[in-house]
Amino acid sequence: MAEDGPGRRSPTTIYDIARALGVSPSTVSRALHKPGRTNAKTEQRIRAAADALGYRINPLARALPTGRTGTLGLILSDITNPVWFDLIRGAERVTAEQGCTLVLAESQESPELERHTADRLVPSVDGFVLVASRLPDAEIRGLAGRKPVVAVNRAVDGVECLVPDVAPGIRAALAHLAAAGHRSAAFLSGPATSWMSHARWDIVFDEAPRRGLSIVEIGPGAPTMDGGAAALRRVLASGASAVLAYNDLMAIGLLRACRDAGVAVPGRLSIVGFDDIFGSDFTSPPITTIRTPLGALGGDAVRRLVALSRGEEPPVPAPLATEFVHRGSTAPPSGGRPHDEP
Repeated sequence: MAEDGPGRRSPTTIYDIARALGVSPSTVSRALHKPGRTNAKTEQRIRAAADALGYRINPLARALPTGRTGTLGLILSDITNPVWFDLIRGAERVTAEQGCTLVLAESQESPELERHTADRLVPSVDGFVLVASRLPDAEIRGLAGRKPVVAVNRAVDGVECLVPDVAPGIRAALAHLAAAGHRSAAFLSGPATSWMSHARWDIVFDEAPRRGLSIVEIGPGAPTMDGGAAALRRVLASGASAVLAYNDLMAIGLLRACRDAGVAVPGRLSIVGFDDIFGSDFTSPPITTIRTPLGALGGDAVRRLVALSRGEEPPVPAPLATEFVHRGSTAPPSGGRPHDEP
């Protein structure tokens, strides 16, 4: 390792390893970057010397001849939202299995920041997983023209997308509320820029009347606990006895606001969240929710992105469906009686 200023050393290169072992730099390069192309004993010596000298492969340098860095970019709408914990873990696990590195970035619910972040990462990554992207469809297609893209929780024509089937969980939740005796419900929608919020509302709007439930949309709102709490006055004014929230954070925020205002849950108001985030069963009462298989979603997204970045046909993902999880935040409305479930 050569000196590089006071107290620092420059990174070890293949030339340092070659000099230490008395072999050519091309032999070192083949041993480190193309296993099996050199004598097994020589390759073992070179790898041992590389470890001893602290050699690290530079992904950007490796990208020059191959066009690939082995690095994937995952951009989230909100890194503080625990809904993405399992998705990130699933994506990271498969990234490691594929011998790649995952770079995580956040758009903070801002299309402008998401655009600038993607632009900065384009030279350094082989492709993007866009999670709940807030970009317009045309911009996502434009980014996919520059690097492979897999959109998660978002459908865009002409772009590889992974969207779980939200209908089974929503139908089961509405059937549960109807069977408990509810006749009116409200849907707390998420951000106006959220494709998934619109998709969930469309299904609720279609399915609720079929189960004898009148339905009203309240929002758009921030997909946070504060956003859920802010909706309480409108929920009460609507006369609804049950609420389906865009996500669990909004459901928890609404639950807390009900407690502070003396609104009984689940007596006066039943609350259903969405996604089954970590902690949704820690509340009192625990939040009834609709579970999304987010870990599997993250892993599948990375598998498809890696295949696209290598010019291969992406694997067909297994069907991913939501499921209803009954907990303590739903019950018959005050004075109401359960009905046979339709």
